[in-house]
Amino acid sequence: MGERLYSFGALVSPYPLPHESVEQPEFGAAPHVAQAETKPLFAMKHTEVDVSTIHSALRSAHAAPPIASGEADSTPLLSECTDKLGRPLKDLRLSVIDQCNFRCTYCMPKEVFTKDYPFLRSASRLSFEQMTFLAKAFVRLGVDKIRITGGEPLLRKDLETLIERLACLRTPEGKDVEIALTTNGSLLAAKARSLRDAGLRRVTVSLDSLDDAVFRRMNDVGFPVARVLEGIHAAAAAGLSPVKVNTVVERGVNESQILPIARYFRNTGVVVRFIEFMDVGGAASWARKNVFTSDDARRLIESEFALQPLLTQRANDTARNFEYADGAGSVGFISSVSQPFCGDCTRARVSSDGKMFTCLFATGSLDLKPWLGEALAPEALAQEILARWRDRDDRYSELRGVRARVGSKKVYPTVRMSLVGG
Repeated sequence: MGERLYSFGALVSPYPLPHESVEQPEFGAAPHVAQAETKPLFAMKHTEVDVSTIHSALRSAHAAPPIASGEADSTPLLSECTDKLGRPLKDLRLSVIDQCNFRCTYCMPKEVFTKDYPFLRSASRLSFEQMTFLAKAFVRLGVDKIRITGGEPLLRKDLETLIERLACLRTPEGKDVEIALTTNGSLLAAKARSLRDAGLRRVTVSLDSLDDAVFRRMNDVGFPVARVLEGIHAAAAAGLSPVKVNTVVERGVNESQILPIARYFRNTGVVVRFIEFMDVGGAASWARKNVFTSDDARRLIESEFALQPLLTQRANDTARNFEYADGAGSVGFISSVSQPFCGDCTRARVSSDGKMFTCLFATGSLDLKPWLGEALAPEALAQEILARWRDRDDRYSELRGVRARVGSKKVYPTVRMSLVGG
């Protein structure tokens, strides 16, 4: 089969580009491309950002129609589900695809993830029925939040179907299970409303720069920042609020963008979190000297805006959250390298081919597919998950310094982040 080239303006790339929704076919078949017709929500050329337009749009986007509730699941919790360190299982990160249309240098560098990289074939991925079956088992064990991840999850065709099914889940206490999604934002403008209508509650968008040249360089496929900003606006307008923006900060690459991003999203209702550059699987260039710490980022923002700690924070939140003293919103800092939070981690991850990982930096997994057959009940799967969680003692980030006593490079391989999500 000849090489399929995807074009975006003057760019020609062997990768599916972010304006195309791609469901990868069976091996050897031609890819199906569904391109939605979209109109820009506001004009922007290169680094010219119309702040007033998006600010006014974001301010008016918080009200949204309620999502209809499903039937409560009265099944009691199967058993107390805590690991060896006493951490409960509360969050599920569910990856729906391991492919992405960006080649961000800190996650999926082009030198590693080439056009010939052996991503999962579509036949290897779980069906939406299997993912729903799996999610029910996790909810029975105490999970009350499911985050859909990738790769880039919006590349998975008909994702709204999965969201509709997950949105019907209820905890044993009859409460809604919160359904969220993390995306690079490239396809969000066209899909935000349908995602919300399907039952999505929250969305987190990756945005590492407002400077168009820096943004294109970091995503490494030449994608313009204006299109991601349109997606953020569309998400807020659809009621996926508060929209969160994640900015990975790499020293010498984009720390100059911290203050512009902070300024841009003040008074919009969008919550920005600045994330330390982590040694995740795929980050081949990681070195400790490239980490711009959260304390450094916070001091930079405080040089212009006074911050005060938020008093109400969940114990298992990944971010330390602050609010602007003048009431202009809030900002968070995720400090996996400088201030690890393993002790509060309540997250399990399942890859799109059905493997369970108990840490973002895991080196092994539990294959759940044998318990996903039609003749099996969720209880059998839940028992396997429970046994694995009770045996969990992961705390990679807390042990990072011990493992790297000499030198600063990563010292052993971990699962690639594009397989299990961030």
